[in-house]
Amino acid sequence: MKKYALFLIFCLVSLSLFAQTDIGVRGGVNITFFNENQEEFGLDATAEVGYFGGFFVDVTISEYFHIQPEVLYTGVGEFKFINAPIYAKYYVANNVSLAVGPSLNYFFDFFINKFKVRADISAAYHFSDTVETNLKYTLGFEEFSPNVLFLGVGIKL
Repeated sequence: MKKYALFLIFCLVSLSLFAQTDIGVRGGVNITFFNENQEEFGLDATAEVGYFGGFFVDVTISEYFHIQPEVLYTGVGEFKFINAPIYAKYYVANNVSLAVGPSLNYFFDFFINKFKVRADISAAYHFSDTVETNLKYTLGFEEFSPNVLFLGVGIKL
């Protein structure tokens, strides 16, 4: 797994050498949905509100297409984890973008298997070239892997 992570970092660094790259910070609130059986999502799920914060790198590939990895620290009560999605982001209108990608997650003290790969989907409204608000959803595929809804603000530095 470390080989894949190093290869991914190498690809992103190489890509950023040939493309416009912006760095920013992101933070906001999240709602985490806990349910022991993914087949019953929505039925008797408990939800808790928490927070998140971190940074992102926006790599411009073309006017409408960007690659955007993020690293976010997320907390919900005693439950803490790192959420690191790698988005393929597409601008569908002047100020609106949609993004989708895998999400690499490390859970500090909640699961025996601390590393999980999940899926993220996100929508953002860009108020300007530097300020955006976004809504994203992280879906867990494994049993007792919580689903998380994020609502936040991002600022390019």
